[in-house]
Amino acid sequence: MGFHRRLVPSGFDRGAVALCMLSAAAAAFGAVPASAAPHTDTRAEVDRLYTEAERATQAYDRAGERAGVLRREVGLAQDHIARQQERINTMREALGSLAGAQYRSGGIDPTVALLFSDDPADYLDKASTLDRIGARQAAELKELRSALRQLAQERSEAAGKLAELEKSRTAVATHKRTVEQKLAKARRLLNSLPNEQRAAYERASRDGRLHFPDVSGVVAPDARSASALAAARSALGRPYVWGANGPSGFDCSGLMQWSYEHAGIQLPRTSQEQRYAGRQVPLSQARPGDLVVYRSDASHVAMYVGNGQVIHAPYPGAAVRYDPVGMMPVSSVTRV
Repeated sequence: MGFHRRLVPSGFDRGAVALCMLSAAAAAFGAVPASAAPHTDTRAEVDRLYTEAERATQAYDRAGERAGVLRREVGLAQDHIARQQERINTMREALGSLAGAQYRSGGIDPTVALLFSDDPADYLDKASTLDRIGARQAAELKELRSALRQLAQERSEAAGKLAELEKSRTAVATHKRTVEQKLAKARRLLNSLPNEQRAAYERASRDGRLHFPDVSGVVAPDARSASALAAARSALGRPYVWGANGPSGFDCSGLMQWSYEHAGIQLPRTSQEQRYAGRQVPLSQARPGDLVVYRSDASHVAMYVGNGQVIHAPYPGAAVRYDPVGMMPVSSVTRV
């Protein structure tokens, strides 16, 4: 997502990054006299709100992913419970039939039945069958009791999952409101700026960094990284949409997930989880396709493309684009 636009020196070229930061600031906003300090404060507040909205978006993504997992688990549990209930009903019917047969056969004393039987051998065969029915009934009764206990446990677990799902839904709604409120406040602040200042900010958000940076001689280390990188490049110019993972719009972690899907790899949904989706390497050893995670809370993620550049979905109003890897503090680099 990356709402923060300040450039921070990294291990690639501190002097170049610092120069880029100064020139970008001058180009976007011009020299700001002391009387314009309130406007400078406004822009800083907008950046802060974007950063907080990004963190809330990651929480929204995480809660939404959890809700999706729970919905699938609840659906599977309910299907299994229905099948188990059908099995129990069948067992009950079978036991009822056996019990009825025993009752009807047990109405005459066995000794009297033997005396009046036309064929004592036939009677003995029937008696033996009834003994087997009794043993079978006992075994099926035991199985029924076990099935009932299992069904009760599964229903209890399903109820717990439903309760957790409801909490996740509530969390999704809460994080959504937080994001929307912060973005709305940021937009109100931007609208409060003088036209020239607001236009400069908008130009900085859409700074035209869609052109491919100089990565001559840089080659993706393997076919998987090349596929993910090609997918990310194909998204250049598409809008930042919080909570989205393509194909028409993306937030920062959504772009990484979508890109690696094209390489046959399913990344976790959030930047915090993507941070641990592979082996961490030093920034100085970053290769094309590596995930670059930003800030101490890992609230933003981009893909390294080579020669000190990344591609990412920055923040609302800014399309998927290239930026220097040192655009904000790097917390880790992950090789998927």
